[in-house]
Amino acid sequence: MKHAPTSLEKLRVAHRPIADLKIISRVDLNALERVAVWVTKHIGSMGFFSLVLGWTILWLIWNIFGPLEFRFDPYPAFVLWLFISNMVQLLILPLIMIGQNLQNKEANMRSKRDFEVNLKSEKEIETIIEHLENQDELLKDIRDHITR
Repeated sequence: MKHAPTSLEKLRVAHRPIADLKIISRVDLNALERVAVWVTKHIGSMGFFSLVLGWTILWLIWNIFGPLEFRFDPYPAFVLWLFISNMVQLLILPLIMIGQNLQNKEANMRSKRDFEVNLKSEKEIETIIEHLENQDELLKDIRDHITR
């Protein structure tokens, strides 16, 4: 007869439970990294891009074509607005890149965890097959004993 298959308890002891990566990764982030992730999620979106683009277009149109007495930023000054908006973009870009790097780190951790889950599942399936083969052998032994 074959050896006894691995028990479920032995499998549980051999494989630790898989932790939630979102909780782990959020706990490991310091305050500045959390800001970078927030900036990446919110400012690095098409909604924010559309908002900034729309605001800039409205700003320029109003200050070029609006009534003279209501223009709050006439010609030379809107160049300053464009300069300031470019500076903001230059400052936000590194934050977005840091946030993307952190999100990539989380994705890599998730893929490693997926691999661990796949290995664990493979071992569990092998154990189930072992149990089924063992049961098959036992049933054959019982059948042979009865038919004698």
